[in-house]
This record gives sequence, structure tokens and C-alpha cells, in this order.
Amino acid sequence: MSGFVDLWILSDILRLSKAWVSITDPEEKLQPQRDLRDIEEIQELFEAGQESGTLESSEVLDLLQEVDLSTDEIQQVYGLLKEHGVEVVDAEFLNDTLHHEEEDAQLVEEVLESDLRTRYTGDAVQMYLDEIGKTPLLTKAQEVYLAKRVERGDRKAKAHLTRANLRLVVSIAKKYASRGVSLLDLIQEGNIGLMRAVEKFDYRKGYKFSTYATWWIRQAVTRAIADKGRTIRVPVHMVEKINKYYRVQRAMAAELNRDPDDEEVAKMMEIETEEIARIKRVSRRSISLETPVGEDHSSELGDFIADEDSETPHDLAKSSLLKSRMQEALNGLPERERMVLEYRFGLTGGQPKTLEEVGERFDVTRERIRQIQLTALAKIKSSPHAASLRDLLD
Repeated sequence: MSGFVDLWILSDILRLSKAWVSITDPEEKLQPQRDLRDIEEIQELFEAGQESGTLESSEVLDLLQEVDLSTDEIQQVYGLLKEHGVEVVDAEFLNDTLHHEEEDAQLVEEVLESDLRTRYTGDAVQMYLDEIGKTPLLTKAQEVYLAKRVERGDRKAKAHLTRANLRLVVSIAKKYASRGVSLLDLIQEGNIGLMRAVEKFDYRKGYKFSTYATWWIRQAVTRAIADKGRTIRVPVHMVEKINKYYRVQRAMAAELNRDPDDEEVAKMMEIETEEIARIKRVSRRSISLETPVGEDHSSELGDFIADEDSETPHDLAKSSLLKSRMQEALNGLPERERMVLEYRFGLTGGQPKTLEEVGERFDVTRERIRQIQLTALAKIKSSPHAASLRDLLD
């Protein structure tokens, strides 16, 4: 699936994503909102994370399995941990290599394209959402059954477990739209994270698969934004600093009812003010001069940016008029005097020449050329053209 889509397609994706409740679990939608921080197990999770600054993904999963949470609430827990400066890490994920890329690509075809080959018409995005909505959600017993088959190397079971959770990928990916990577690309990266989760899922620990897969999908999506969201790649650790800076800035602005200055933000983040300036500088995004602008996108951004090194229309007109008047003044001189001035000052488009070089051309001494030059200039000063030349030069 290509991630390079027109803006009208992207807007259609976002419209479809907002209507996602039509294919999500209706029971999740009907659950009342609750403050997750009031749940004892989640409080323990925050306390454990704030002590060290990091949590193993297995620790998070161990605690989350004790609480009945919806998919959205699981995502909220990860978001709250991030807001509190707690990083959820997994050594296996960080050290994982890309040696499965060929296998992943083949599985993507099996999962996403097997049923599309027979009806590849209409809008691709609409078709994709229609297709993944047809696969029913799995019960926990079905997840365990498929996970056992995956463990034995059954590729069909792997494809089935992946296909049944593609809606979870879209649900997570749409929360990261408009961050420099198209929604389709985010979905594609999230699908790869989902397949990693399918490979590593251990049904014996009693996790719901969606609880386990959420972390892998989020990790894949955020990594993609860090790697591909900018023309100039920003290191992952710097992306985290930038995100933290904007979170702190927004929180302080809401609390103070004004925008905080750099010193206040630096104090809250416990870093130097100079580091804030660096974060702001690195966070700037580059933009292509070929970016379409206008309602019909018939123009590009570069068409409206002035070239400061080019001459203005006024300067061009003045230069052309000066050249014309100078030529008229030179035409009033004897041929030898005119040629001496043209060679001496490069008036015919060549480089200016020294007295000695001009003298060699006319086979006279440099002193003689100097005398001819003075005579010719004196004639121009006393000619009718002198006043107009002086006005143009002022």
C-alpha cells in the first residue's frame, strides 16, 4: 500500500477514522469515563515508574491484566505514563533487527491483499477499512487457540490473529495523524508492530492480546514518526525531549493562563535554559518550496518567495537606461578614444584591462593610453549626455 496519497484521499481517511465507532466493540463505547489514576493497580504502576524513570513492558502488562480496561483506557495508561516522564521499554524490541523484513512483507500481502485481489475497484482506503471490518473480533479463547498454533509455526493462524486486530492499529495510528507522516504510512508501520506482537505473544501469562499488542503498535508508530516525520531526521531521544517540552509548556500555559517563558519551562524540566533554545531550534520543521498552495494547488510555495539576490524591476530598468545613454555618449567620440574606454572599463562585456594591456593592443605606451583616456572622459563630461548620466548614477 502506498503511503503517498492525495490530500483528498487523506481527508477521506480522517473522516472514516472519526466514524470508527461503527466497527469497534460497542461494549467499549458504552463504558463510562473514569479517572484511571484512582485505580489502585495503576497508582502502583505510576509509583514504580517514577522511582526509576522506566518500566519494563512486562511489568506494565502484569499490572494491567489485573484490571479490566478497554482498549482506549490501555492507550490512556501508556499516555499518562509518558506524561509523567516514565518510559516503557523492552530490551527485545530495542535490540530487534530487521532480518524479518522479507517475511513481514510476505505476511502483509497475505493479511491485507488476499481478499482485495478480486475486487480492486473504488477508493483503496475505503476498501481497506471495509475489508478489516469484516473480520470478527476474537474471544480470549480464540486468541489462545490461535497463539498456540502460531507457536507451532502455523502461518495461517499468524495471519488470522493479525487480521483480527488490524482495527486496533487504525485506532492507534489515527491518534498520531498530522505529525509529518501520512495516516496510511502510520497504519503500515503499526501493522509491522502488530506482527511483532503476534510473534512474541505468550498466551500462558494470561494477557489479553490487545493489551499486549498496544505497546508494540504504539512503539512502531512513534518510531516511524521519529525516523520519517522530518526531512532532517531527529534522534529518538531528542524527539522525546521535544515532546516533553511541548507537554510541559501546554500544562504551564493552562495553569498560569499565559505562555511561560523559557526560564520557567527550563526550571520545570530541570534543564538549562540554553537546552530549551536548542530544543526549539531542532523542533522546527523544514518545508518544501514545491509545496502546492492555493485552492486549486496550481502554484507552489517557491513562486511567492522573493529572490533577495536578484535585481528589482526598477534596478533592471535603470541599468538598461544607463547602458543606452552611455552608448550614445561613446558614439559621439572618435573611434580610437571610444575603443580605449571600452577596453579600459570593460564596457563591451569583457573584463576591465590595465593601461599596459590596452597599450599593447594599440601598440603605444601605457602613458599614451592614460592621456587618451583623460581626453575622452573630459569630452563626455562636457557633452549633452553628461547631465542624464549623472542623474542615473546618483
